[in-house]
Amino acid sequence: MKQTRLSSRLLACASVSLLALSAATATSAHAQDTAISQTVDVITVTTTRREENIQDVPNSVTAGSGEDFAPYLEAGGDILQLAGRVPSLYAESSNGRVAPRFYIRGLGNTDFDLAASQPVSVIMDGVVQENVILKSFPLFDVAQVEVSRGPQGTLFGRNTTAGIISIDTVRPSEERGGYASVTIGNLDTVNVEAAYGGALVEDLLSARLSILSQNRGDWIDNAFSGQDDALGGFNENAARLQLFYTPNDQFDALLNLHTRDLEGTSAVFRANILDTGSNQLNGNYDRETVYFDSAFNNPQEYESHGAGLTVNWYQDAFTVTSITGYETTSGFSLGDIDGGNLSGPGFIPFPSETQDGIDELDQFTQEIRLASNSGGATEWQIGGYFFDSSFDITTVGPNGGFPPSTTVRHENTLWSLFAQAEHQATDRLQIAGGVRFTSDEKDLTTLVSVVPHNPVNVSDEQISWDLSAFYDLESGASVYGRVARGFRGPSIQGRDIAFFGAPSVADSETSISYEAGFKSEPWNGRARVNGAVFYYEVSDLQLSAIGGSGNLVQLVNADKGVGYGVELDAEAWLSDNLFVTMGASWNETELQDDALEVAPCGSGQCTPLDPDVDGDGFVEVDGNPFPQAPDLIFSVTARYAMPDDKGGEWFVYTDWFWQGDTNLFLYESEEFNHSGNFEGGIRVGYAGVTDTGRNYELAGFIRNITDEENLVGGIDFNNNTGFVNEPRVWGLSLRTDLR
Repeated sequence: MKQTRLSSRLLACASVSLLALSAATATSAHAQDTAISQTVDVITVTTTRREENIQDVPNSVTAGSGEDFAPYLEAGGDILQLAGRVPSLYAESSNGRVAPRFYIRGLGNTDFDLAASQPVSVIMDGVVQENVILKSFPLFDVAQVEVSRGPQGTLFGRNTTAGIISIDTVRPSEERGGYASVTIGNLDTVNVEAAYGGALVEDLLSARLSILSQNRGDWIDNAFSGQDDALGGFNENAARLQLFYTPNDQFDALLNLHTRDLEGTSAVFRANILDTGSNQLNGNYDRETVYFDSAFNNPQEYESHGAGLTVNWYQDAFTVTSITGYETTSGFSLGDIDGGNLSGPGFIPFPSETQDGIDELDQFTQEIRLASNSGGATEWQIGGYFFDSSFDITTVGPNGGFPPSTTVRHENTLWSLFAQAEHQATDRLQIAGGVRFTSDEKDLTTLVSVVPHNPVNVSDEQISWDLSAFYDLESGASVYGRVARGFRGPSIQGRDIAFFGAPSVADSETSISYEAGFKSEPWNGRARVNGAVFYYEVSDLQLSAIGGSGNLVQLVNADKGVGYGVELDAEAWLSDNLFVTMGASWNETELQDDALEVAPCGSGQCTPLDPDVDGDGFVEVDGNPFPQAPDLIFSVTARYAMPDDKGGEWFVYTDWFWQGDTNLFLYESEEFNHSGNFEGGIRVGYAGVTDTGRNYELAGFIRNITDEENLVGGIDFNNNTGFVNEPRVWGLSLRTDLR
């Protein structure tokens, strides 16, 4: 029965995509009489580790410029603002502005531990940001963000079974200049961003310095302690210095130095904001008030520093590229986990407050790649990669009570070899394939613990690969097919040691993904419409069973996980003054393991919907959707500009996203799920040019314009705790060129 439903839905997916392609082609054929002169920009992506037009890449990819994502960030937004803005991409966090959890096509990891392994890899300026803290480095002076969906294990290594998020910042150039922007808003929001660069030595050395300061005042009252404006704010400062050395046409080197300092509030947990039997926020919820019995009010502090060196040697037939990266971070987050006090709101059987922190994470990476540049029918790449990481995690009760101080050390060493080739078989057909061998080893050592534990070691060696075909149609559109195998190495979870439990281990997971899609630029290039259908299976799917009466975190493997769906990216000039974009995805996911059982809510206050066949307190999750995997995501933006006779323009810009059914945990319950979450924003302003030729922009903005109160996540172990999205923020922003 399941296979029949699956086949029917896949057929429906294919039909939708073919209809979209037909409509795009028809639009192009019947739109010759329009007077629109604007055309969509060429988007260059590096998902194949080469610079290619996004329309020529046999993969489902969305790319946006820093300008595209700037409206989401100007009110103090962080990398989580990407959630819902890209088809099949979702993100959330129970750790405030650090440790984001990403999901692509429903595949991700809900584990909140600081050593959690994720199947979505974040790569910044060519260097993988493996640890969850590194993944949260703030976005500023960004050139482009690319989201490549599906396994990317051949060219980007392990832990990419779901896909990658690649972030490229603006590089130095010979041209002197930059920009500065200032935002002032409610909630004492003040953000400053600036960048400036140019040639230090003409034709030899150029530099670019970028800075960011994001600030918000505390705005949430703690009614239990009587403190007004006790939490909710943050001060985030970051900087990046880049030096670009170009002594001749055969060699260049880019040095990237970056740093970050964060002080603020971790996630704000709210007790019993869901009634038993309902997933709607109840009368216990007050966005501006909590009832914490802790004097600390959920503080969070982190410092991060890093360096990257990218070197290219250009020869007639090939280019040698070396990318060296070093990252380090330290800090902590504290949470009032029960979200209240013994008097409420609602029934809270016992208090719970925990602090987790990383001490001196050190990550070193080295990649060497040899790539052909002959321009012939066949192009190839070969290379090697090395990764080494070590860090300590300390879990402690902040008052010296429970849990007792526990420190564990995580170490990870990995190396891999890879090769990729593309061949232009005919004028219209290109075929490509690649393979990667990876050896991955991890160790866990208990340094401080009430209960001693032996060291844990896991390792595995696997091969990832991909094959694709790309075909140009006579209409100017193109179609492609891709099959890929992904690999995520074994994982170790040690947080339960702090709660007198044993560490847990998950075996390696592997995936096989099938994808077919089309790419088109109809309407004489005034629009871009790309779409894909996909199906994937993950064997030995790594999952984190979180919760139960002890709020423990145990790694488990499911026999299989299945996902399938449709994605659509579109943008168009509807007139010379109106530009719109649209992204949509439908993802269905399913756990397939008739023996997998997990503990439901430990509080007894939620309503599990899964059967407890054995009567042992554990429920079966076979057939459930993946956790935090929205079945639908829809986003739209529109910008209308009204030019004036001074060379400037008045503009109105708006953006919206909508999220469908989303289950929060492995088990299903009446309470811990949501559907219909949405947010919107608006900007109204003027962009002009001064008498000296300097560009500037002055705008008023509102983020979360309708002040939606969306349930984002929950904690189920001693009450129906939840946490929600950011409030409405409004203000003014000014941006100007620097020369």
